[in-house]
Amino acid sequence: MSSGLNFDDIQGDILVGLPKKVQQYVIFQIDDNNVAGFRQSLSKLIPLITTTTQVMQDRANIAANKQAAQEQGKSPDLLTLTGVNIAFSHAGLVKMGITDNIQDGPFSAGQQQDSQALGDQGNFVNGKFSPNWDPAFKGVVHGVILISGDSDDTVTNTRKQIEEIFNLGSFNSTIHEATTLSGSVRPGDQKGHEHFGFLDGISQPAVKGVDTNPNPGQETVRQGVILCGRDGDNALFRPPWAKDGSFMVLRWFDQLVPEFNTFLDNNPLQAAFPDRKAGSELLGARLVGRWKSGAPIDISPLKDDPALGADPLRNNNFTYNFPGDPDNQERCPFAAHTRKSNPRHDLEGLPIPVPTEPHRILRRGIPFGPEVSPDEAASGVTASHRGLIFVCYQSSIDNGFKFIQTVWANDIHFPPKGVLPLLNNFGFDPIIGQASDPTSRTINGTDPLNTSTQLKLPQQWVVPRGGEYFFSPSLPTLRNKFALAS
Repeated sequence: MSSGLNFDDIQGDILVGLPKKVQQYVIFQIDDNNVAGFRQSLSKLIPLITTTTQVMQDRANIAANKQAAQEQGKSPDLLTLTGVNIAFSHAGLVKMGITDNIQDGPFSAGQQQDSQALGDQGNFVNGKFSPNWDPAFKGVVHGVILISGDSDDTVTNTRKQIEEIFNLGSFNSTIHEATTLSGSVRPGDQKGHEHFGFLDGISQPAVKGVDTNPNPGQETVRQGVILCGRDGDNALFRPPWAKDGSFMVLRWFDQLVPEFNTFLDNNPLQAAFPDRKAGSELLGARLVGRWKSGAPIDISPLKDDPALGADPLRNNNFTYNFPGDPDNQERCPFAAHTRKSNPRHDLEGLPIPVPTEPHRILRRGIPFGPEVSPDEAASGVTASHRGLIFVCYQSSIDNGFKFIQTVWANDIHFPPKGVLPLLNNFGFDPIIGQASDPTSRTINGTDPLNTSTQLKLPQQWVVPRGGEYFFSPSLPTLRNKFALAS
């Protein structure tokens, strides 16, 4: 227990993250005629739910295993570990008869209703916007079961247990599978990197009372930024059962890797002349805000520094506040992905500081899909679905994920600079920024030799295929509010 938190009460993926090499997200619907049966089955699932206490122990065991192997001069064997969490959509809560107002508008409306505001592509059908999503996400979904593990076999075995609990596939099944999203850590030296090749998950915030030894540059946020009902949660009048739960945003993204790489190859930056490949790598780094190694361009603007990228004591220790940094884009474009999604001094250094704390999120998720094939690389055209199962946690979707996407990533005027910031056109976040016309996006500041140059982005390389907003409840809430005695 720490700072009033009982880690036995909080699902493990929220504050610490389920350890995983492989993960499944089982998206389900509760059977219309067997809701009580589902709630009874839920009581049998609860003993399998992985708590924050267990995740902390699992991660300590992983660290000890690596240390022991290092001392013996060998590679560590993988520990057999599994993790299970569960979360519910608003429709799922209503299906169970839970109709309290949880005080989160986007959650109550559902992500499909939010899709146009997020910038997803789609069409109007009978006057209603319909996103270009996978059919599984265009119907009603009630919940998601997260199953993580060290291998496919471990996840498969855990899934079998869960299927037996809910009688999945039998005549008396209490749930029906809408779809399953399966992801895995990328192989070899790409472990920890997303499919464009960039090291991911570096700039997570620390949570007060949970992360007691934050790294330099790592912002510590109040518990209520992530957990409902804690200090920093600004919602009033939530039902008591919401305490220590968190809103989980799931987004299923395709990444058009060959097309992204072709764009970089065709637009090398002259700052690296005469090395064309280095010029393309520099452009990629300035679009993302980091080199593929994870090294931030605000510290290492023109050349990758793998040692910096691998050093957690240095790779997040910057604020976009080096001399001249707040006013020009020579070190880092204002619209670079990492700067748009975590603007640091760009807001907190204003004459009237604007805190970024309310908008911080804890990102989870995992890549999915095969590595780029030689044929795809040669043609520059994606042939197989690959990308990211994006997941994040926050106590307010409006202040967290949705704010970052709509107010920061999609706003060409952001971050605010100068006396008349609405006259600026820094462009879209080139990675996750979305426009109603995906071919209309531009960004400036990518060329360090001429930061006023506008670069046209010919397409979106990150394409949403579906998603939903869920609520990940506490263990006491699962036991005492959601489940029924069997």
